[in-house]
This record gives sequence, structure tokens and C-alpha cells, in this order.
Amino acid sequence: MEPAPSSRLRPHTWLPFVIAAGVLLVDQVTKSLAESRLDGPIHVVGPIGFGLTYNSGSAFSLFQGSAALLAVFDMLLAIVIAVIAVRVRRPGLQVGLGMMLGGALGNLADRLVRGHHGQVIDFITLSHWPTFNLADAAIDIGVLVVIISLLTERRSSAGPKEADHAR
Repeated sequence: MEPAPSSRLRPHTWLPFVIAAGVLLVDQVTKSLAESRLDGPIHVVGPIGFGLTYNSGSAFSLFQGSAALLAVFDMLLAIVIAVIAVRVRRPGLQVGLGMMLGGALGNLADRLVRGHHGQVIDFITLSHWPTFNLADAAIDIGVLVVIISLLTERRSSAGPKEADHAR
């Protein structure tokens, strides 16, 4: 006799949310450290350094001064990503969506909670690149993981079909 289907979420459904929570935690801790310890720019190695800045815009400092609008956008984005994350079953997509969700929530927390008039804390510097934070990096890496996951799925699902047509 098989167990009755449960309306509760299956364990694999939690993967994106565990990843999002980890990203959010690490992002907020590093931002707090940056605020408390960075008095000026610090060169680390090669093009990498640290320097505390506050960004009222979005990625790459676009839409400066639109913090309230960006907070609403971040909330909507987080909701959409969470809904999609609950529905997907592939680990690659879950990891990528979890990273994106954690990054969106990290920047949203800055806008709503930190008290810098909706500005996001940025502190990682690279030569010839705008200053960013771990939430930004998680979003970018998450997008890449989702794209790679979708491309590899497309290739693996197209492979056998193409072989069938060749026969």
C-alpha cells in the first residue's frame, strides 16, 4: 500500500530556499563587516579590493535615486523567483534560483532595513568594474547557473531526438 500524497512540500523543494537563506546571511554579515571596518579603500590582490560605497540605484549603478521603485521591483522579483523555485525539480535550476532569490533578498534588506535611505551597501571593487556586493554576485552567478542548466537540458533532450531522426 502506497502512502497517500501529501500536500506538504517535498524535501527537494526546500533546496532553493536553503541556498537563498545562506546567500542572504553571508551577504548581510559581509555588509555589516564592511560598514564597521572599512575606513577607506583597501587593495587586496591584483584588481580586487574593498571600498565602502552606498548605491541608490540597481546593478552597475543604473537608475540612481530610484530606491523606492527598486525596492518594489526587488519584492516582485523575489516573489516571482520563489514561485518558480517551488515548481522546478532540477537541481541546477534550484541552485541558480536560490542564488538569485538570496541576492534579491539581500539587496532588498538593505533598502528596507539598514537605514541608508534605500541605498544598498557595495564594497567589492575591481578595476574597470562598478563596486558591488555578494548579493549582486549571487544574482549574476545564479543567472549563469540557470542559463547553463537550461542549455544543458536542451542539449540532452535534443540529443536522442536527433539520433532518432537520423535512423
